[in-house]
Amino acid sequence: MRRLLPLLPALLSVVMLATPLRAQLRGTGDLGIVVERASGSVLIVETSGRSILARVEGLGDLSHASAVFSRDQRYAYIFGRDGGLTKLDLLEAKVAARKVQAGNSIGGAISADGGLVAVANYEPGSVRVFDAEDLALVADIPSVYADDGARSKVVGIEDLGGRRFAFSLYDGGQIWLADLADPAAPRITRYADIGRLPYDALVTPDGRYYIAGLFGEDGLVLLDLWQREPRPRRILDGYGRGEQPLPVYKMPHLEGWSQAGDLLFLPAVGRHELLVVDRRRDFAEIGRIPVHGQPVFAVARPDGRQVWVNFAHPRNDTVQVIDVPSMRVVATFSPGEAILHLEFTPRGEQVWISARDSDEVVVYDTESLAELARIPARKPSGIFFTARANRIGF
Repeated sequence: MRRLLPLLPALLSVVMLATPLRAQLRGTGDLGIVVERASGSVLIVETSGRSILARVEGLGDLSHASAVFSRDQRYAYIFGRDGGLTKLDLLEAKVAARKVQAGNSIGGAISADGGLVAVANYEPGSVRVFDAEDLALVADIPSVYADDGARSKVVGIEDLGGRRFAFSLYDGGQIWLADLADPAAPRITRYADIGRLPYDALVTPDGRYYIAGLFGEDGLVLLDLWQREPRPRRILDGYGRGEQPLPVYKMPHLEGWSQAGDLLFLPAVGRHELLVVDRRRDFAEIGRIPVHGQPVFAVARPDGRQVWVNFAHPRNDTVQVIDVPSMRVVATFSPGEAILHLEFTPRGEQVWISARDSDEVVVYDTESLAELARIPARKPSGIFFTARANRIGF
């Protein structure tokens, strides 16, 4: 034994070199994915070093793909436009499970306990719910809204507390709440006649309010989920009344989280402005901010100090930064061609921006607005970081 003691440091070194897996262990808190919409692939990235870790291919039609994350941030659930639902292992950079569950889908959500993944489908009109472990189907909710059995496209699906989801029926003009405490017997609450053509929705970060935008009317619909018997009511009704509407080149997105403190910054449909709404004043409009073009995403930095905005074609090479205290545009710049999505790192010190037609993701420092990196990507669109796992409505 005494003869072995001097050799122990060398032996330990040999053992450590022989177990390279230990050197590869990493946390998941700074990971994320970049959707490469044209090639059916995603990049797995890490934000600390702003680098690509892997590319995973074979994910189908990702032209309007979105993603949510498991509670432990290890898995991404990716919703493809072709109805594909993919469970992606971020640490092993491989597909853990995949199924094509519908003909055309438009996003999804994950329950608060991480056990259920719900998918909103255009075709057939429905919400289908799957076990997060193996993607086994546990519930199918057809979006039948008329006596003749007609189904609606489903949009604006959001997670609420528990195993509850909210979503809107685009054709049916309705909002449904689905409680899946018992997935074998979903309890559905329906709200009809909310307005024409709800196109997207958001849930405030506290989970209290579900707000759906209307494409067929100037206005939004709000549902206070803290009420014992919630009743939908209109807000910003007729915000464009008396004005000539502009052609809409791309639908704005409400899911990009545009809440900063008690203020909501909402893209106005077909207009070159953001609507500013104050929660403390019963969701009254308190201002409008003229912007470069028709806004698509208006995304608040995690601390709420800034809102970053991108725009629809043909002005889609530009990003503007709004200073929330002064409610004015403080920066305008062009990161690349066809800006599609913006995502902040968990504390907001960086923003990652996809420039589809430049085949790059551009990273900026949000304080100095200095460019930090350009990351090559194939026609990038959605960018999703694992911090979303800890936020309601993401």
